[in-house]
Amino acid sequence: MNKFKKLVAIEPVSLIPQAEEKLKTLADEVVMYPDVPMDEDEIAARIGDADAVLLSYTSRLTANSMKQCPNIRYVGMCCSLYSPESANVDIRYAEANGITVTGIRDYGDEGVVEYVVSELVRCLHGFGQEAWEGMPREITGLKVGVVGLGKSGGMIADAMKFFGAKIAYFARSEKEAAKAKGYRFLPLCELLAESDVVFCCLNKNTVLLHEQEFQCLGNHKILFNTGLSPAWDEAPFLKWLEKDNLCYCDTLGALGKEDLLSHPHVHCVNVSTGRTSQAFVRLSEKVLANIEGFLG
Repeated sequence: MNKFKKLVAIEPVSLIPQAEEKLKTLADEVVMYPDVPMDEDEIAARIGDADAVLLSYTSRLTANSMKQCPNIRYVGMCCSLYSPESANVDIRYAEANGITVTGIRDYGDEGVVEYVVSELVRCLHGFGQEAWEGMPREITGLKVGVVGLGKSGGMIADAMKFFGAKIAYFARSEKEAAKAKGYRFLPLCELLAESDVVFCCLNKNTVLLHEQEFQCLGNHKILFNTGLSPAWDEAPFLKWLEKDNLCYCDTLGALGKEDLLSHPHVHCVNVSTGRTSQAFVRLSEKVLANIEGFLG
C-alpha cells in the first residue's frame, strides 16, 4: 500500500487510540493537534508541507488555507459529509485543484435516536416536568411526522413505530421501503398540520420550515430538530415558540441562538448526543477505510 509523506490532523478528530496508531502505518509522519486552530492562517501553518489533512466539524478548511499548502492531495473529514454546500471544507476549490475530499456518514445516529426517545418519554409521562397532556400518556397512538427520511429519520420512525405511534413522513420522494412499513408519504404542510410530534432530520443548512409551515404546524405541538443547524426561519419559529409549543434539540448549533437556551419552551441539553463511545469506533473505522481506499 502507498503511504502519505506527512499527515496532519489540524484539530481533535475523535479517533480511538487504535485508529491513531493505525495512522502511523499510513504516513511517514503523523501530527495530531490537540486543540482547535484560531483562524485560517493558523490552519495553513499547521498543515505546512503535509500531503494529507484530517479535520472534524469545528474548523473550516478554506480555499485560502489550501492555497498556502500546495502539497495537499487528500483531505479526510472526520465528520458527516452530505454535500459541498454544507461541508466545512471548500470542496469546489479542492476538486478544481486535484485534491480528494472524503467524509463519513451514519456513525452517530443510534445515540440521536436514544436521545429523542428519552426526551419524548419524559415529556409525555411528566418525568421531572409537567406531563404534556396533563395526564401521563404513552407514545402509543401518537401521530408522528418525520421530515427527512434519511438514516436518522428512518431510525426514529422505526423506533416510534415500535412504541405504537402512527408514522407519516415528508421527503424528496416516496420511499418504497417506508411504504412497505405502512408509513404515509404526505405533503409537508399536511404532515405538519396532522402530527402531534414532528421530527426534523435534515442535512446541515437545509431550511424547510418558513412562515407558512409554522402556520400549518399550529399550536400545542412538539418539535424535535436532530440536524446540525436550525431547520427553520428564525422569525416564524420565535413566534411559534411563544404559544403552547415545545422545541427539543441536542445542541446549540441545532437551536441557533444562545439566548433561546433559557426559553421556557425550549429543551436543549447542549450535548451532541451522537458522540458516544460506539460512535467513535464507527467513525474511526470509516475514516481509516476512506484513507486506505484513497491510498489503494
